Parts: sequence; C-alpha cells; structure tokens
Amino acid sequence: MEIKIGDIVARKSYKYDILFRVIDLRIGSNQKQTAILYGDEVRLIADADCEDLQVINENERNTRKKQNEEKLEQSLHLLKQDYQLLREKQEYYATNSYSHNEAFFHIPGRVLHLDGDPLYLQKCLTLYERIGVPVYGAHCHEKEMPTRVLELIDKYRPDILVITGHDAYSKHKGNVSDLNAYRHSKHFVQAVQNVRKKVPNLDQLVIFAGACQSHFESLIRAGANFASSPSRVNIHALDPVYIVAKISFTPFMERVNVWEVLRNTLTREKGLGGIETKGVLRTGMPYHPQEEQ
Repeated sequence: MEIKIGDIVARKSYKYDILFRVIDLRIGSNQKQTAILYGDEVRLIADADCEDLQVINENERNTRKKQNEEKLEQSLHLLKQDYQLLREKQEYYATNSYSHNEAFFHIPGRVLHLDGDPLYLQKCLTLYERIGVPVYGAHCHEKEMPTRVLELIDKYRPDILVITGHDAYSKHKGNVSDLNAYRHSKHFVQAVQNVRKKVPNLDQLVIFAGACQSHFESLIRAGANFASSPSRVNIHALDPVYIVAKISFTPFMERVNVWEVLRNTLTREKGLGGIETKGVLRTGMPYHPQEEQ
C-alpha cells in the first residue's frame, strides 16, 4: 500500500508499538522513500523507510483511542480529586476555620503553552479549558522557540510557561549525555536559558520543558522546574497539561510535592521529573457575583 502524507501508520520493525502521523515524504540516502513521522499520541518525531510502515485501519485506531481515553480519564480523575482537596483546605483557611461565611474567589496561574505541533496544541488547549486553567497557546516550530519565547512572555505575562513539541534521541549521533544526539532538546534548552536571563527566579515563572526522550538533565540545569525525560522514554501528548494544572491550582504559599505532580501523569517518573516548586494559585475575598441583567 502506498504511504501518503496524513496517513496513520505503525512501524513493522517495532512491532506496531506506536501510531504515527506521516507529515512528510523524502528520498533517503539509500534512495528509498523515507517518511517523517510525528507520534499520534506521544511527543516523538521519527523517520522510517516506507517499506517498514503499515497503514493502520480505522477499527484498530478506534480501539487504541478508547484505551488511551480510559488512561486519560483516570489521570483527570486524580487531578480533580487533588483540586477538590485544595479547595476545601483553602475554604477552611479563608473562612477562619469556618467561623464566617464570607465568599471567596480563586485566581489560578496563567499558562503560556508553546507547542511545535498544532494538533497537539489544540488537544492541550481543549484539556486546559476542561480543567479550568487559563491558557494562551502558540504554535511555534521547535527551532524558532529560542528567538520567539521572550516576545510571547512579554505579550502574555504568564505564571507558567510550557515549551514542548517533538523530540527524539538517536544513539547513532552520540551517547545519551550528548545534547547533539537529540532532535530538538538543544532548542528547548536554549529557549529555557533565554527565559531565565529575563526571569531568573524559579518561583516567579514556573517552566515545563521537553518532549519525548528529551535531555532531562540539561533542561533542569538550564532553569526548567519540570522537564522530560529522565529515562529517555516517550511522554504522552497531554502530560505537560497535568503537570502545569497541578501547579496552577496549588496555592502560592505551598510547595508542590514533585511525586504528587508526577503521579497524575501517564508516563510518571520515567518520563517526567522536576524540582520543588511553589504553587501559583491565589485566593481573594469577598466574592460578589454579578447579578444577571
């Protein structure tokens, strides 16, 4: 079967483990047609000979999609549980141990989400909206992120910054400690470094950076609070959303427990890691909802 741009495929040599979108077709050095692939649910970029690819039919895609949605719902349930506990705790303090009934309001942290994949960006924005996190999204190619990120920060003034897209480690280009062996890790690192020159305080602007198999240690050294991927594994497209939602809904007087953040994600500590960080949620009162006109 002829492989076309836009097809959903899997690699025979990897036992059809991951579904990919074909985003480009090229002639490789071996004069065979090569497909450039973006993970359909994971933030991985890869290339493969078209002979190694199998187009996945709709029934198989739907089966995998259902399994994936079940995992997402479980993570979302944990996140909502955490948020409900935080609300109850904040209500207790805001009302002086329930000694008065004054209503209060919450201001969760604002997120600026830079994504190298427009389809993933839209998926993330939909989930942010569902959870209730205020967010601004910007599609930006990974190579352009170091130069564009500062103007976007000035424009949107976020509390939390997400720098993500697609990445991959290639052992043929170097060992795991060599930043040049990664597809886009160096661009993520440069973007984080540029931001930290402007906002050096780790609690003034919280940063998540990275994608599948990204160079975790370099991203943390550059100034990211949370990053991927400690074990160089693939991360799910929506994992950054669960990380920043937890931070957005944690009061600024409290510190985010790293494990409590990771346990809500799909890839957990193998795919994601971070450092102790303050939350960014603020509580105020009184709350007087506007009456309907």
